[in-house]
Amino acid sequence: MSAYVALLRGINVGKGNRLPMADLRAMLTEMGHTDVATLLNSGNAVFCAKSAPSATHAKRIAVAITGKFGLDISVVVKSAAEFAAVVQGNALADGADDHSRLFTVFAQEAEALSALTAITPLVVPPEEFAIGPHAAYLHCASGVLESKAGAALLGKAGRLVTTRNWATTLKLQALLQAL
Repeated sequence: MSAYVALLRGINVGKGNRLPMADLRAMLTEMGHTDVATLLNSGNAVFCAKSAPSATHAKRIAVAITGKFGLDISVVVKSAAEFAAVVQGNALADGADDHSRLFTVFAQEAEALSALTAITPLVVPPEEFAIGPHAAYLHCASGVLESKAGAALLGKAGRLVTTRNWATTLKLQALLQAL
């Protein structure tokens, strides 16, 4: 068994795409995953499963969510090793004192990360944006609501990715390490 994290895009934001975390935990358990835990109410789950490519788990979970809850959402799954690489790859972490203003941008496919170069012109200093091999990172010094780059990530330009603030990213890393 291997440890994974599932990151659901756009869950429980506003009135749309409502999915109680208890229902998500139950569904993942019904799928045969073990040690299932969720973090916050925004579609973050860690679990253990038979070793398989992360993309395989992501597809299975997305199909199950559509079938069980009628929601068509993007799901990104990372193995514990892949998630550790995302955390280690954040070149902006040292300069960000407020972890709620530093965002990790997760993608299932590398092509989705490379497509984020379109956001670069929207970054206005003191904001910083970096695309790494495993994830992208956006530091919104004035907050995500004041950032055109942040708005783009939360909108259509970010439809193939999902974001988590750095505090949540580190909490998920701790949950993975506990498994």
